[in-house]
Amino acid sequence: MAEHKVHPVDEKMPTGRLAALGLQHVLVMYAGAIAVPLIVGRALKLTPEQVAMLISADLFCCGLVTLIQSLGVTRWFGIRLPVMMGVTFAAVGPMVAFANAMPGVDGARAIFGAIIGAGILSMLIAPLVSKLLRFFPPVVTGTIIAIIGISLMRVGVGWATGGPAPMAQSVDVPKLVAMVDAAKATAAAAPAAASGSAAAIKLPGPIPMVDNPAYGALDNLAIAAAVLVFILLLVKYARGFVANISVLLGIVAGCVVAAGLGKMGFDKVAKAGWFDVVTPLAFGMPTFDPVMILTMTLVMLVVMIESTGMFLALSDITGRKIDQPALAAGLRTDGLGTLLGGLFNTFPYTSFSQNVGLVGVTGVKSRWVCVAGGLIMIVLGMLPKMAALVESIPSFVLGGAGLVMFGMVAATGIRILSTVDFKGNRHNLYIVALSIGFGLVPLVAPRWSQQMPHSLHPLLESGILLTSLAAVALNIFFNGAREDRAGTVAAAKVAEAH
Repeated sequence: MAEHKVHPVDEKMPTGRLAALGLQHVLVMYAGAIAVPLIVGRALKLTPEQVAMLISADLFCCGLVTLIQSLGVTRWFGIRLPVMMGVTFAAVGPMVAFANAMPGVDGARAIFGAIIGAGILSMLIAPLVSKLLRFFPPVVTGTIIAIIGISLMRVGVGWATGGPAPMAQSVDVPKLVAMVDAAKATAAAAPAAASGSAAAIKLPGPIPMVDNPAYGALDNLAIAAAVLVFILLLVKYARGFVANISVLLGIVAGCVVAAGLGKMGFDKVAKAGWFDVVTPLAFGMPTFDPVMILTMTLVMLVVMIESTGMFLALSDITGRKIDQPALAAGLRTDGLGTLLGGLFNTFPYTSFSQNVGLVGVTGVKSRWVCVAGGLIMIVLGMLPKMAALVESIPSFVLGGAGLVMFGMVAATGIRILSTVDFKGNRHNLYIVALSIGFGLVPLVAPRWSQQMPHSLHPLLESGILLTSLAAVALNIFFNGAREDRAGTVAAAKVAEAH
């Protein structure tokens, strides 16, 4: 009787090789995994200790959700393929908008509440998502991914320059006081004052501003540029695994330079403990806002459509066919991961395309490699010193790497759009053009919605959501709702090849 052959996806390897390959997956995704808690934590104006807590929680949940997705938990959760789960960049825009409207711990609790609500709804709608695939052909998903990268470029530039654009200048208080005093004196001497009515005070010119010396400091910009150049050299001359972790190595090199110049301190690392358990609801009981929950649910719908393409492509790469229940279980895990993220003080989760691409590059198809990677992430999440070290990385170091990371997200969207038929269907040009135009509105006119109901601001201030809604609506208007499963798989493979 012939011995039953183990499918490559279920192959168990020696522990040493499994750990090495798992660490490879962790290193490939690490820079992307830590970026989101750094962006949102600093947008919320949390303390360094609180940002470090977000980083620990993020790494811990990355590992936990990866275990659920790769191992499978009951027939309801887990795609049981080699998948590494990480925080999605698609949710960054809405979360930063929430943070700007409500900074501090209260804002964090509102974000976590929205994430918990979106996670629950995502689990409920997971079986229906594959049926919605027809509304998200490559012309839609490519446009959405492109605007995610374009929107995040503002964060990367802000890291490199020392903060968002409004920080470039501040009010020159002494000059303003002198101007006000002079205007008061002029108004007091005006003829209107003699008749008993108060004269209006008018400043003789615009409010005086003074440049912020820390904004755009040339030495910081030089380090950001050096990080960028180092990454580009690795991309051009390195091969294989080293090229795949070029962004992470660039951050490490930038930290070495910053520390050598005295621009990076390790006091917080020294004070942090060696081991700690990630506790749920560390910021207190979340608050639940219906509009914020709806906004995050729309983000999760986009995330799950993207995950569907990834799962179908991964099925093609590994040779393991997935049926409708398996696909629903994988998408349901996106929702469960998001629910766990909200409970454990972190953010929405999805499969990382870099790791799916790594499966195709290395040819190692075993899901146990990702299980090993998940265990490593859980351990990293319980090392406060590691989180404190990440939090200590200067923003300008992250800026050089951010331009590459976020630019690659935009480039991935453009690569997906390269599979779209623009010559035979000119309507696709209008879908892309108008959808990106809508997505740029909050970037070029941040206060465009100030006359609209305040409850709608989280939705209207996210270029990613505006692009998503516009692209879906325009595609239905021009192209109807034709399903293109082959096109979706092809687009997902293009997205992984970076």
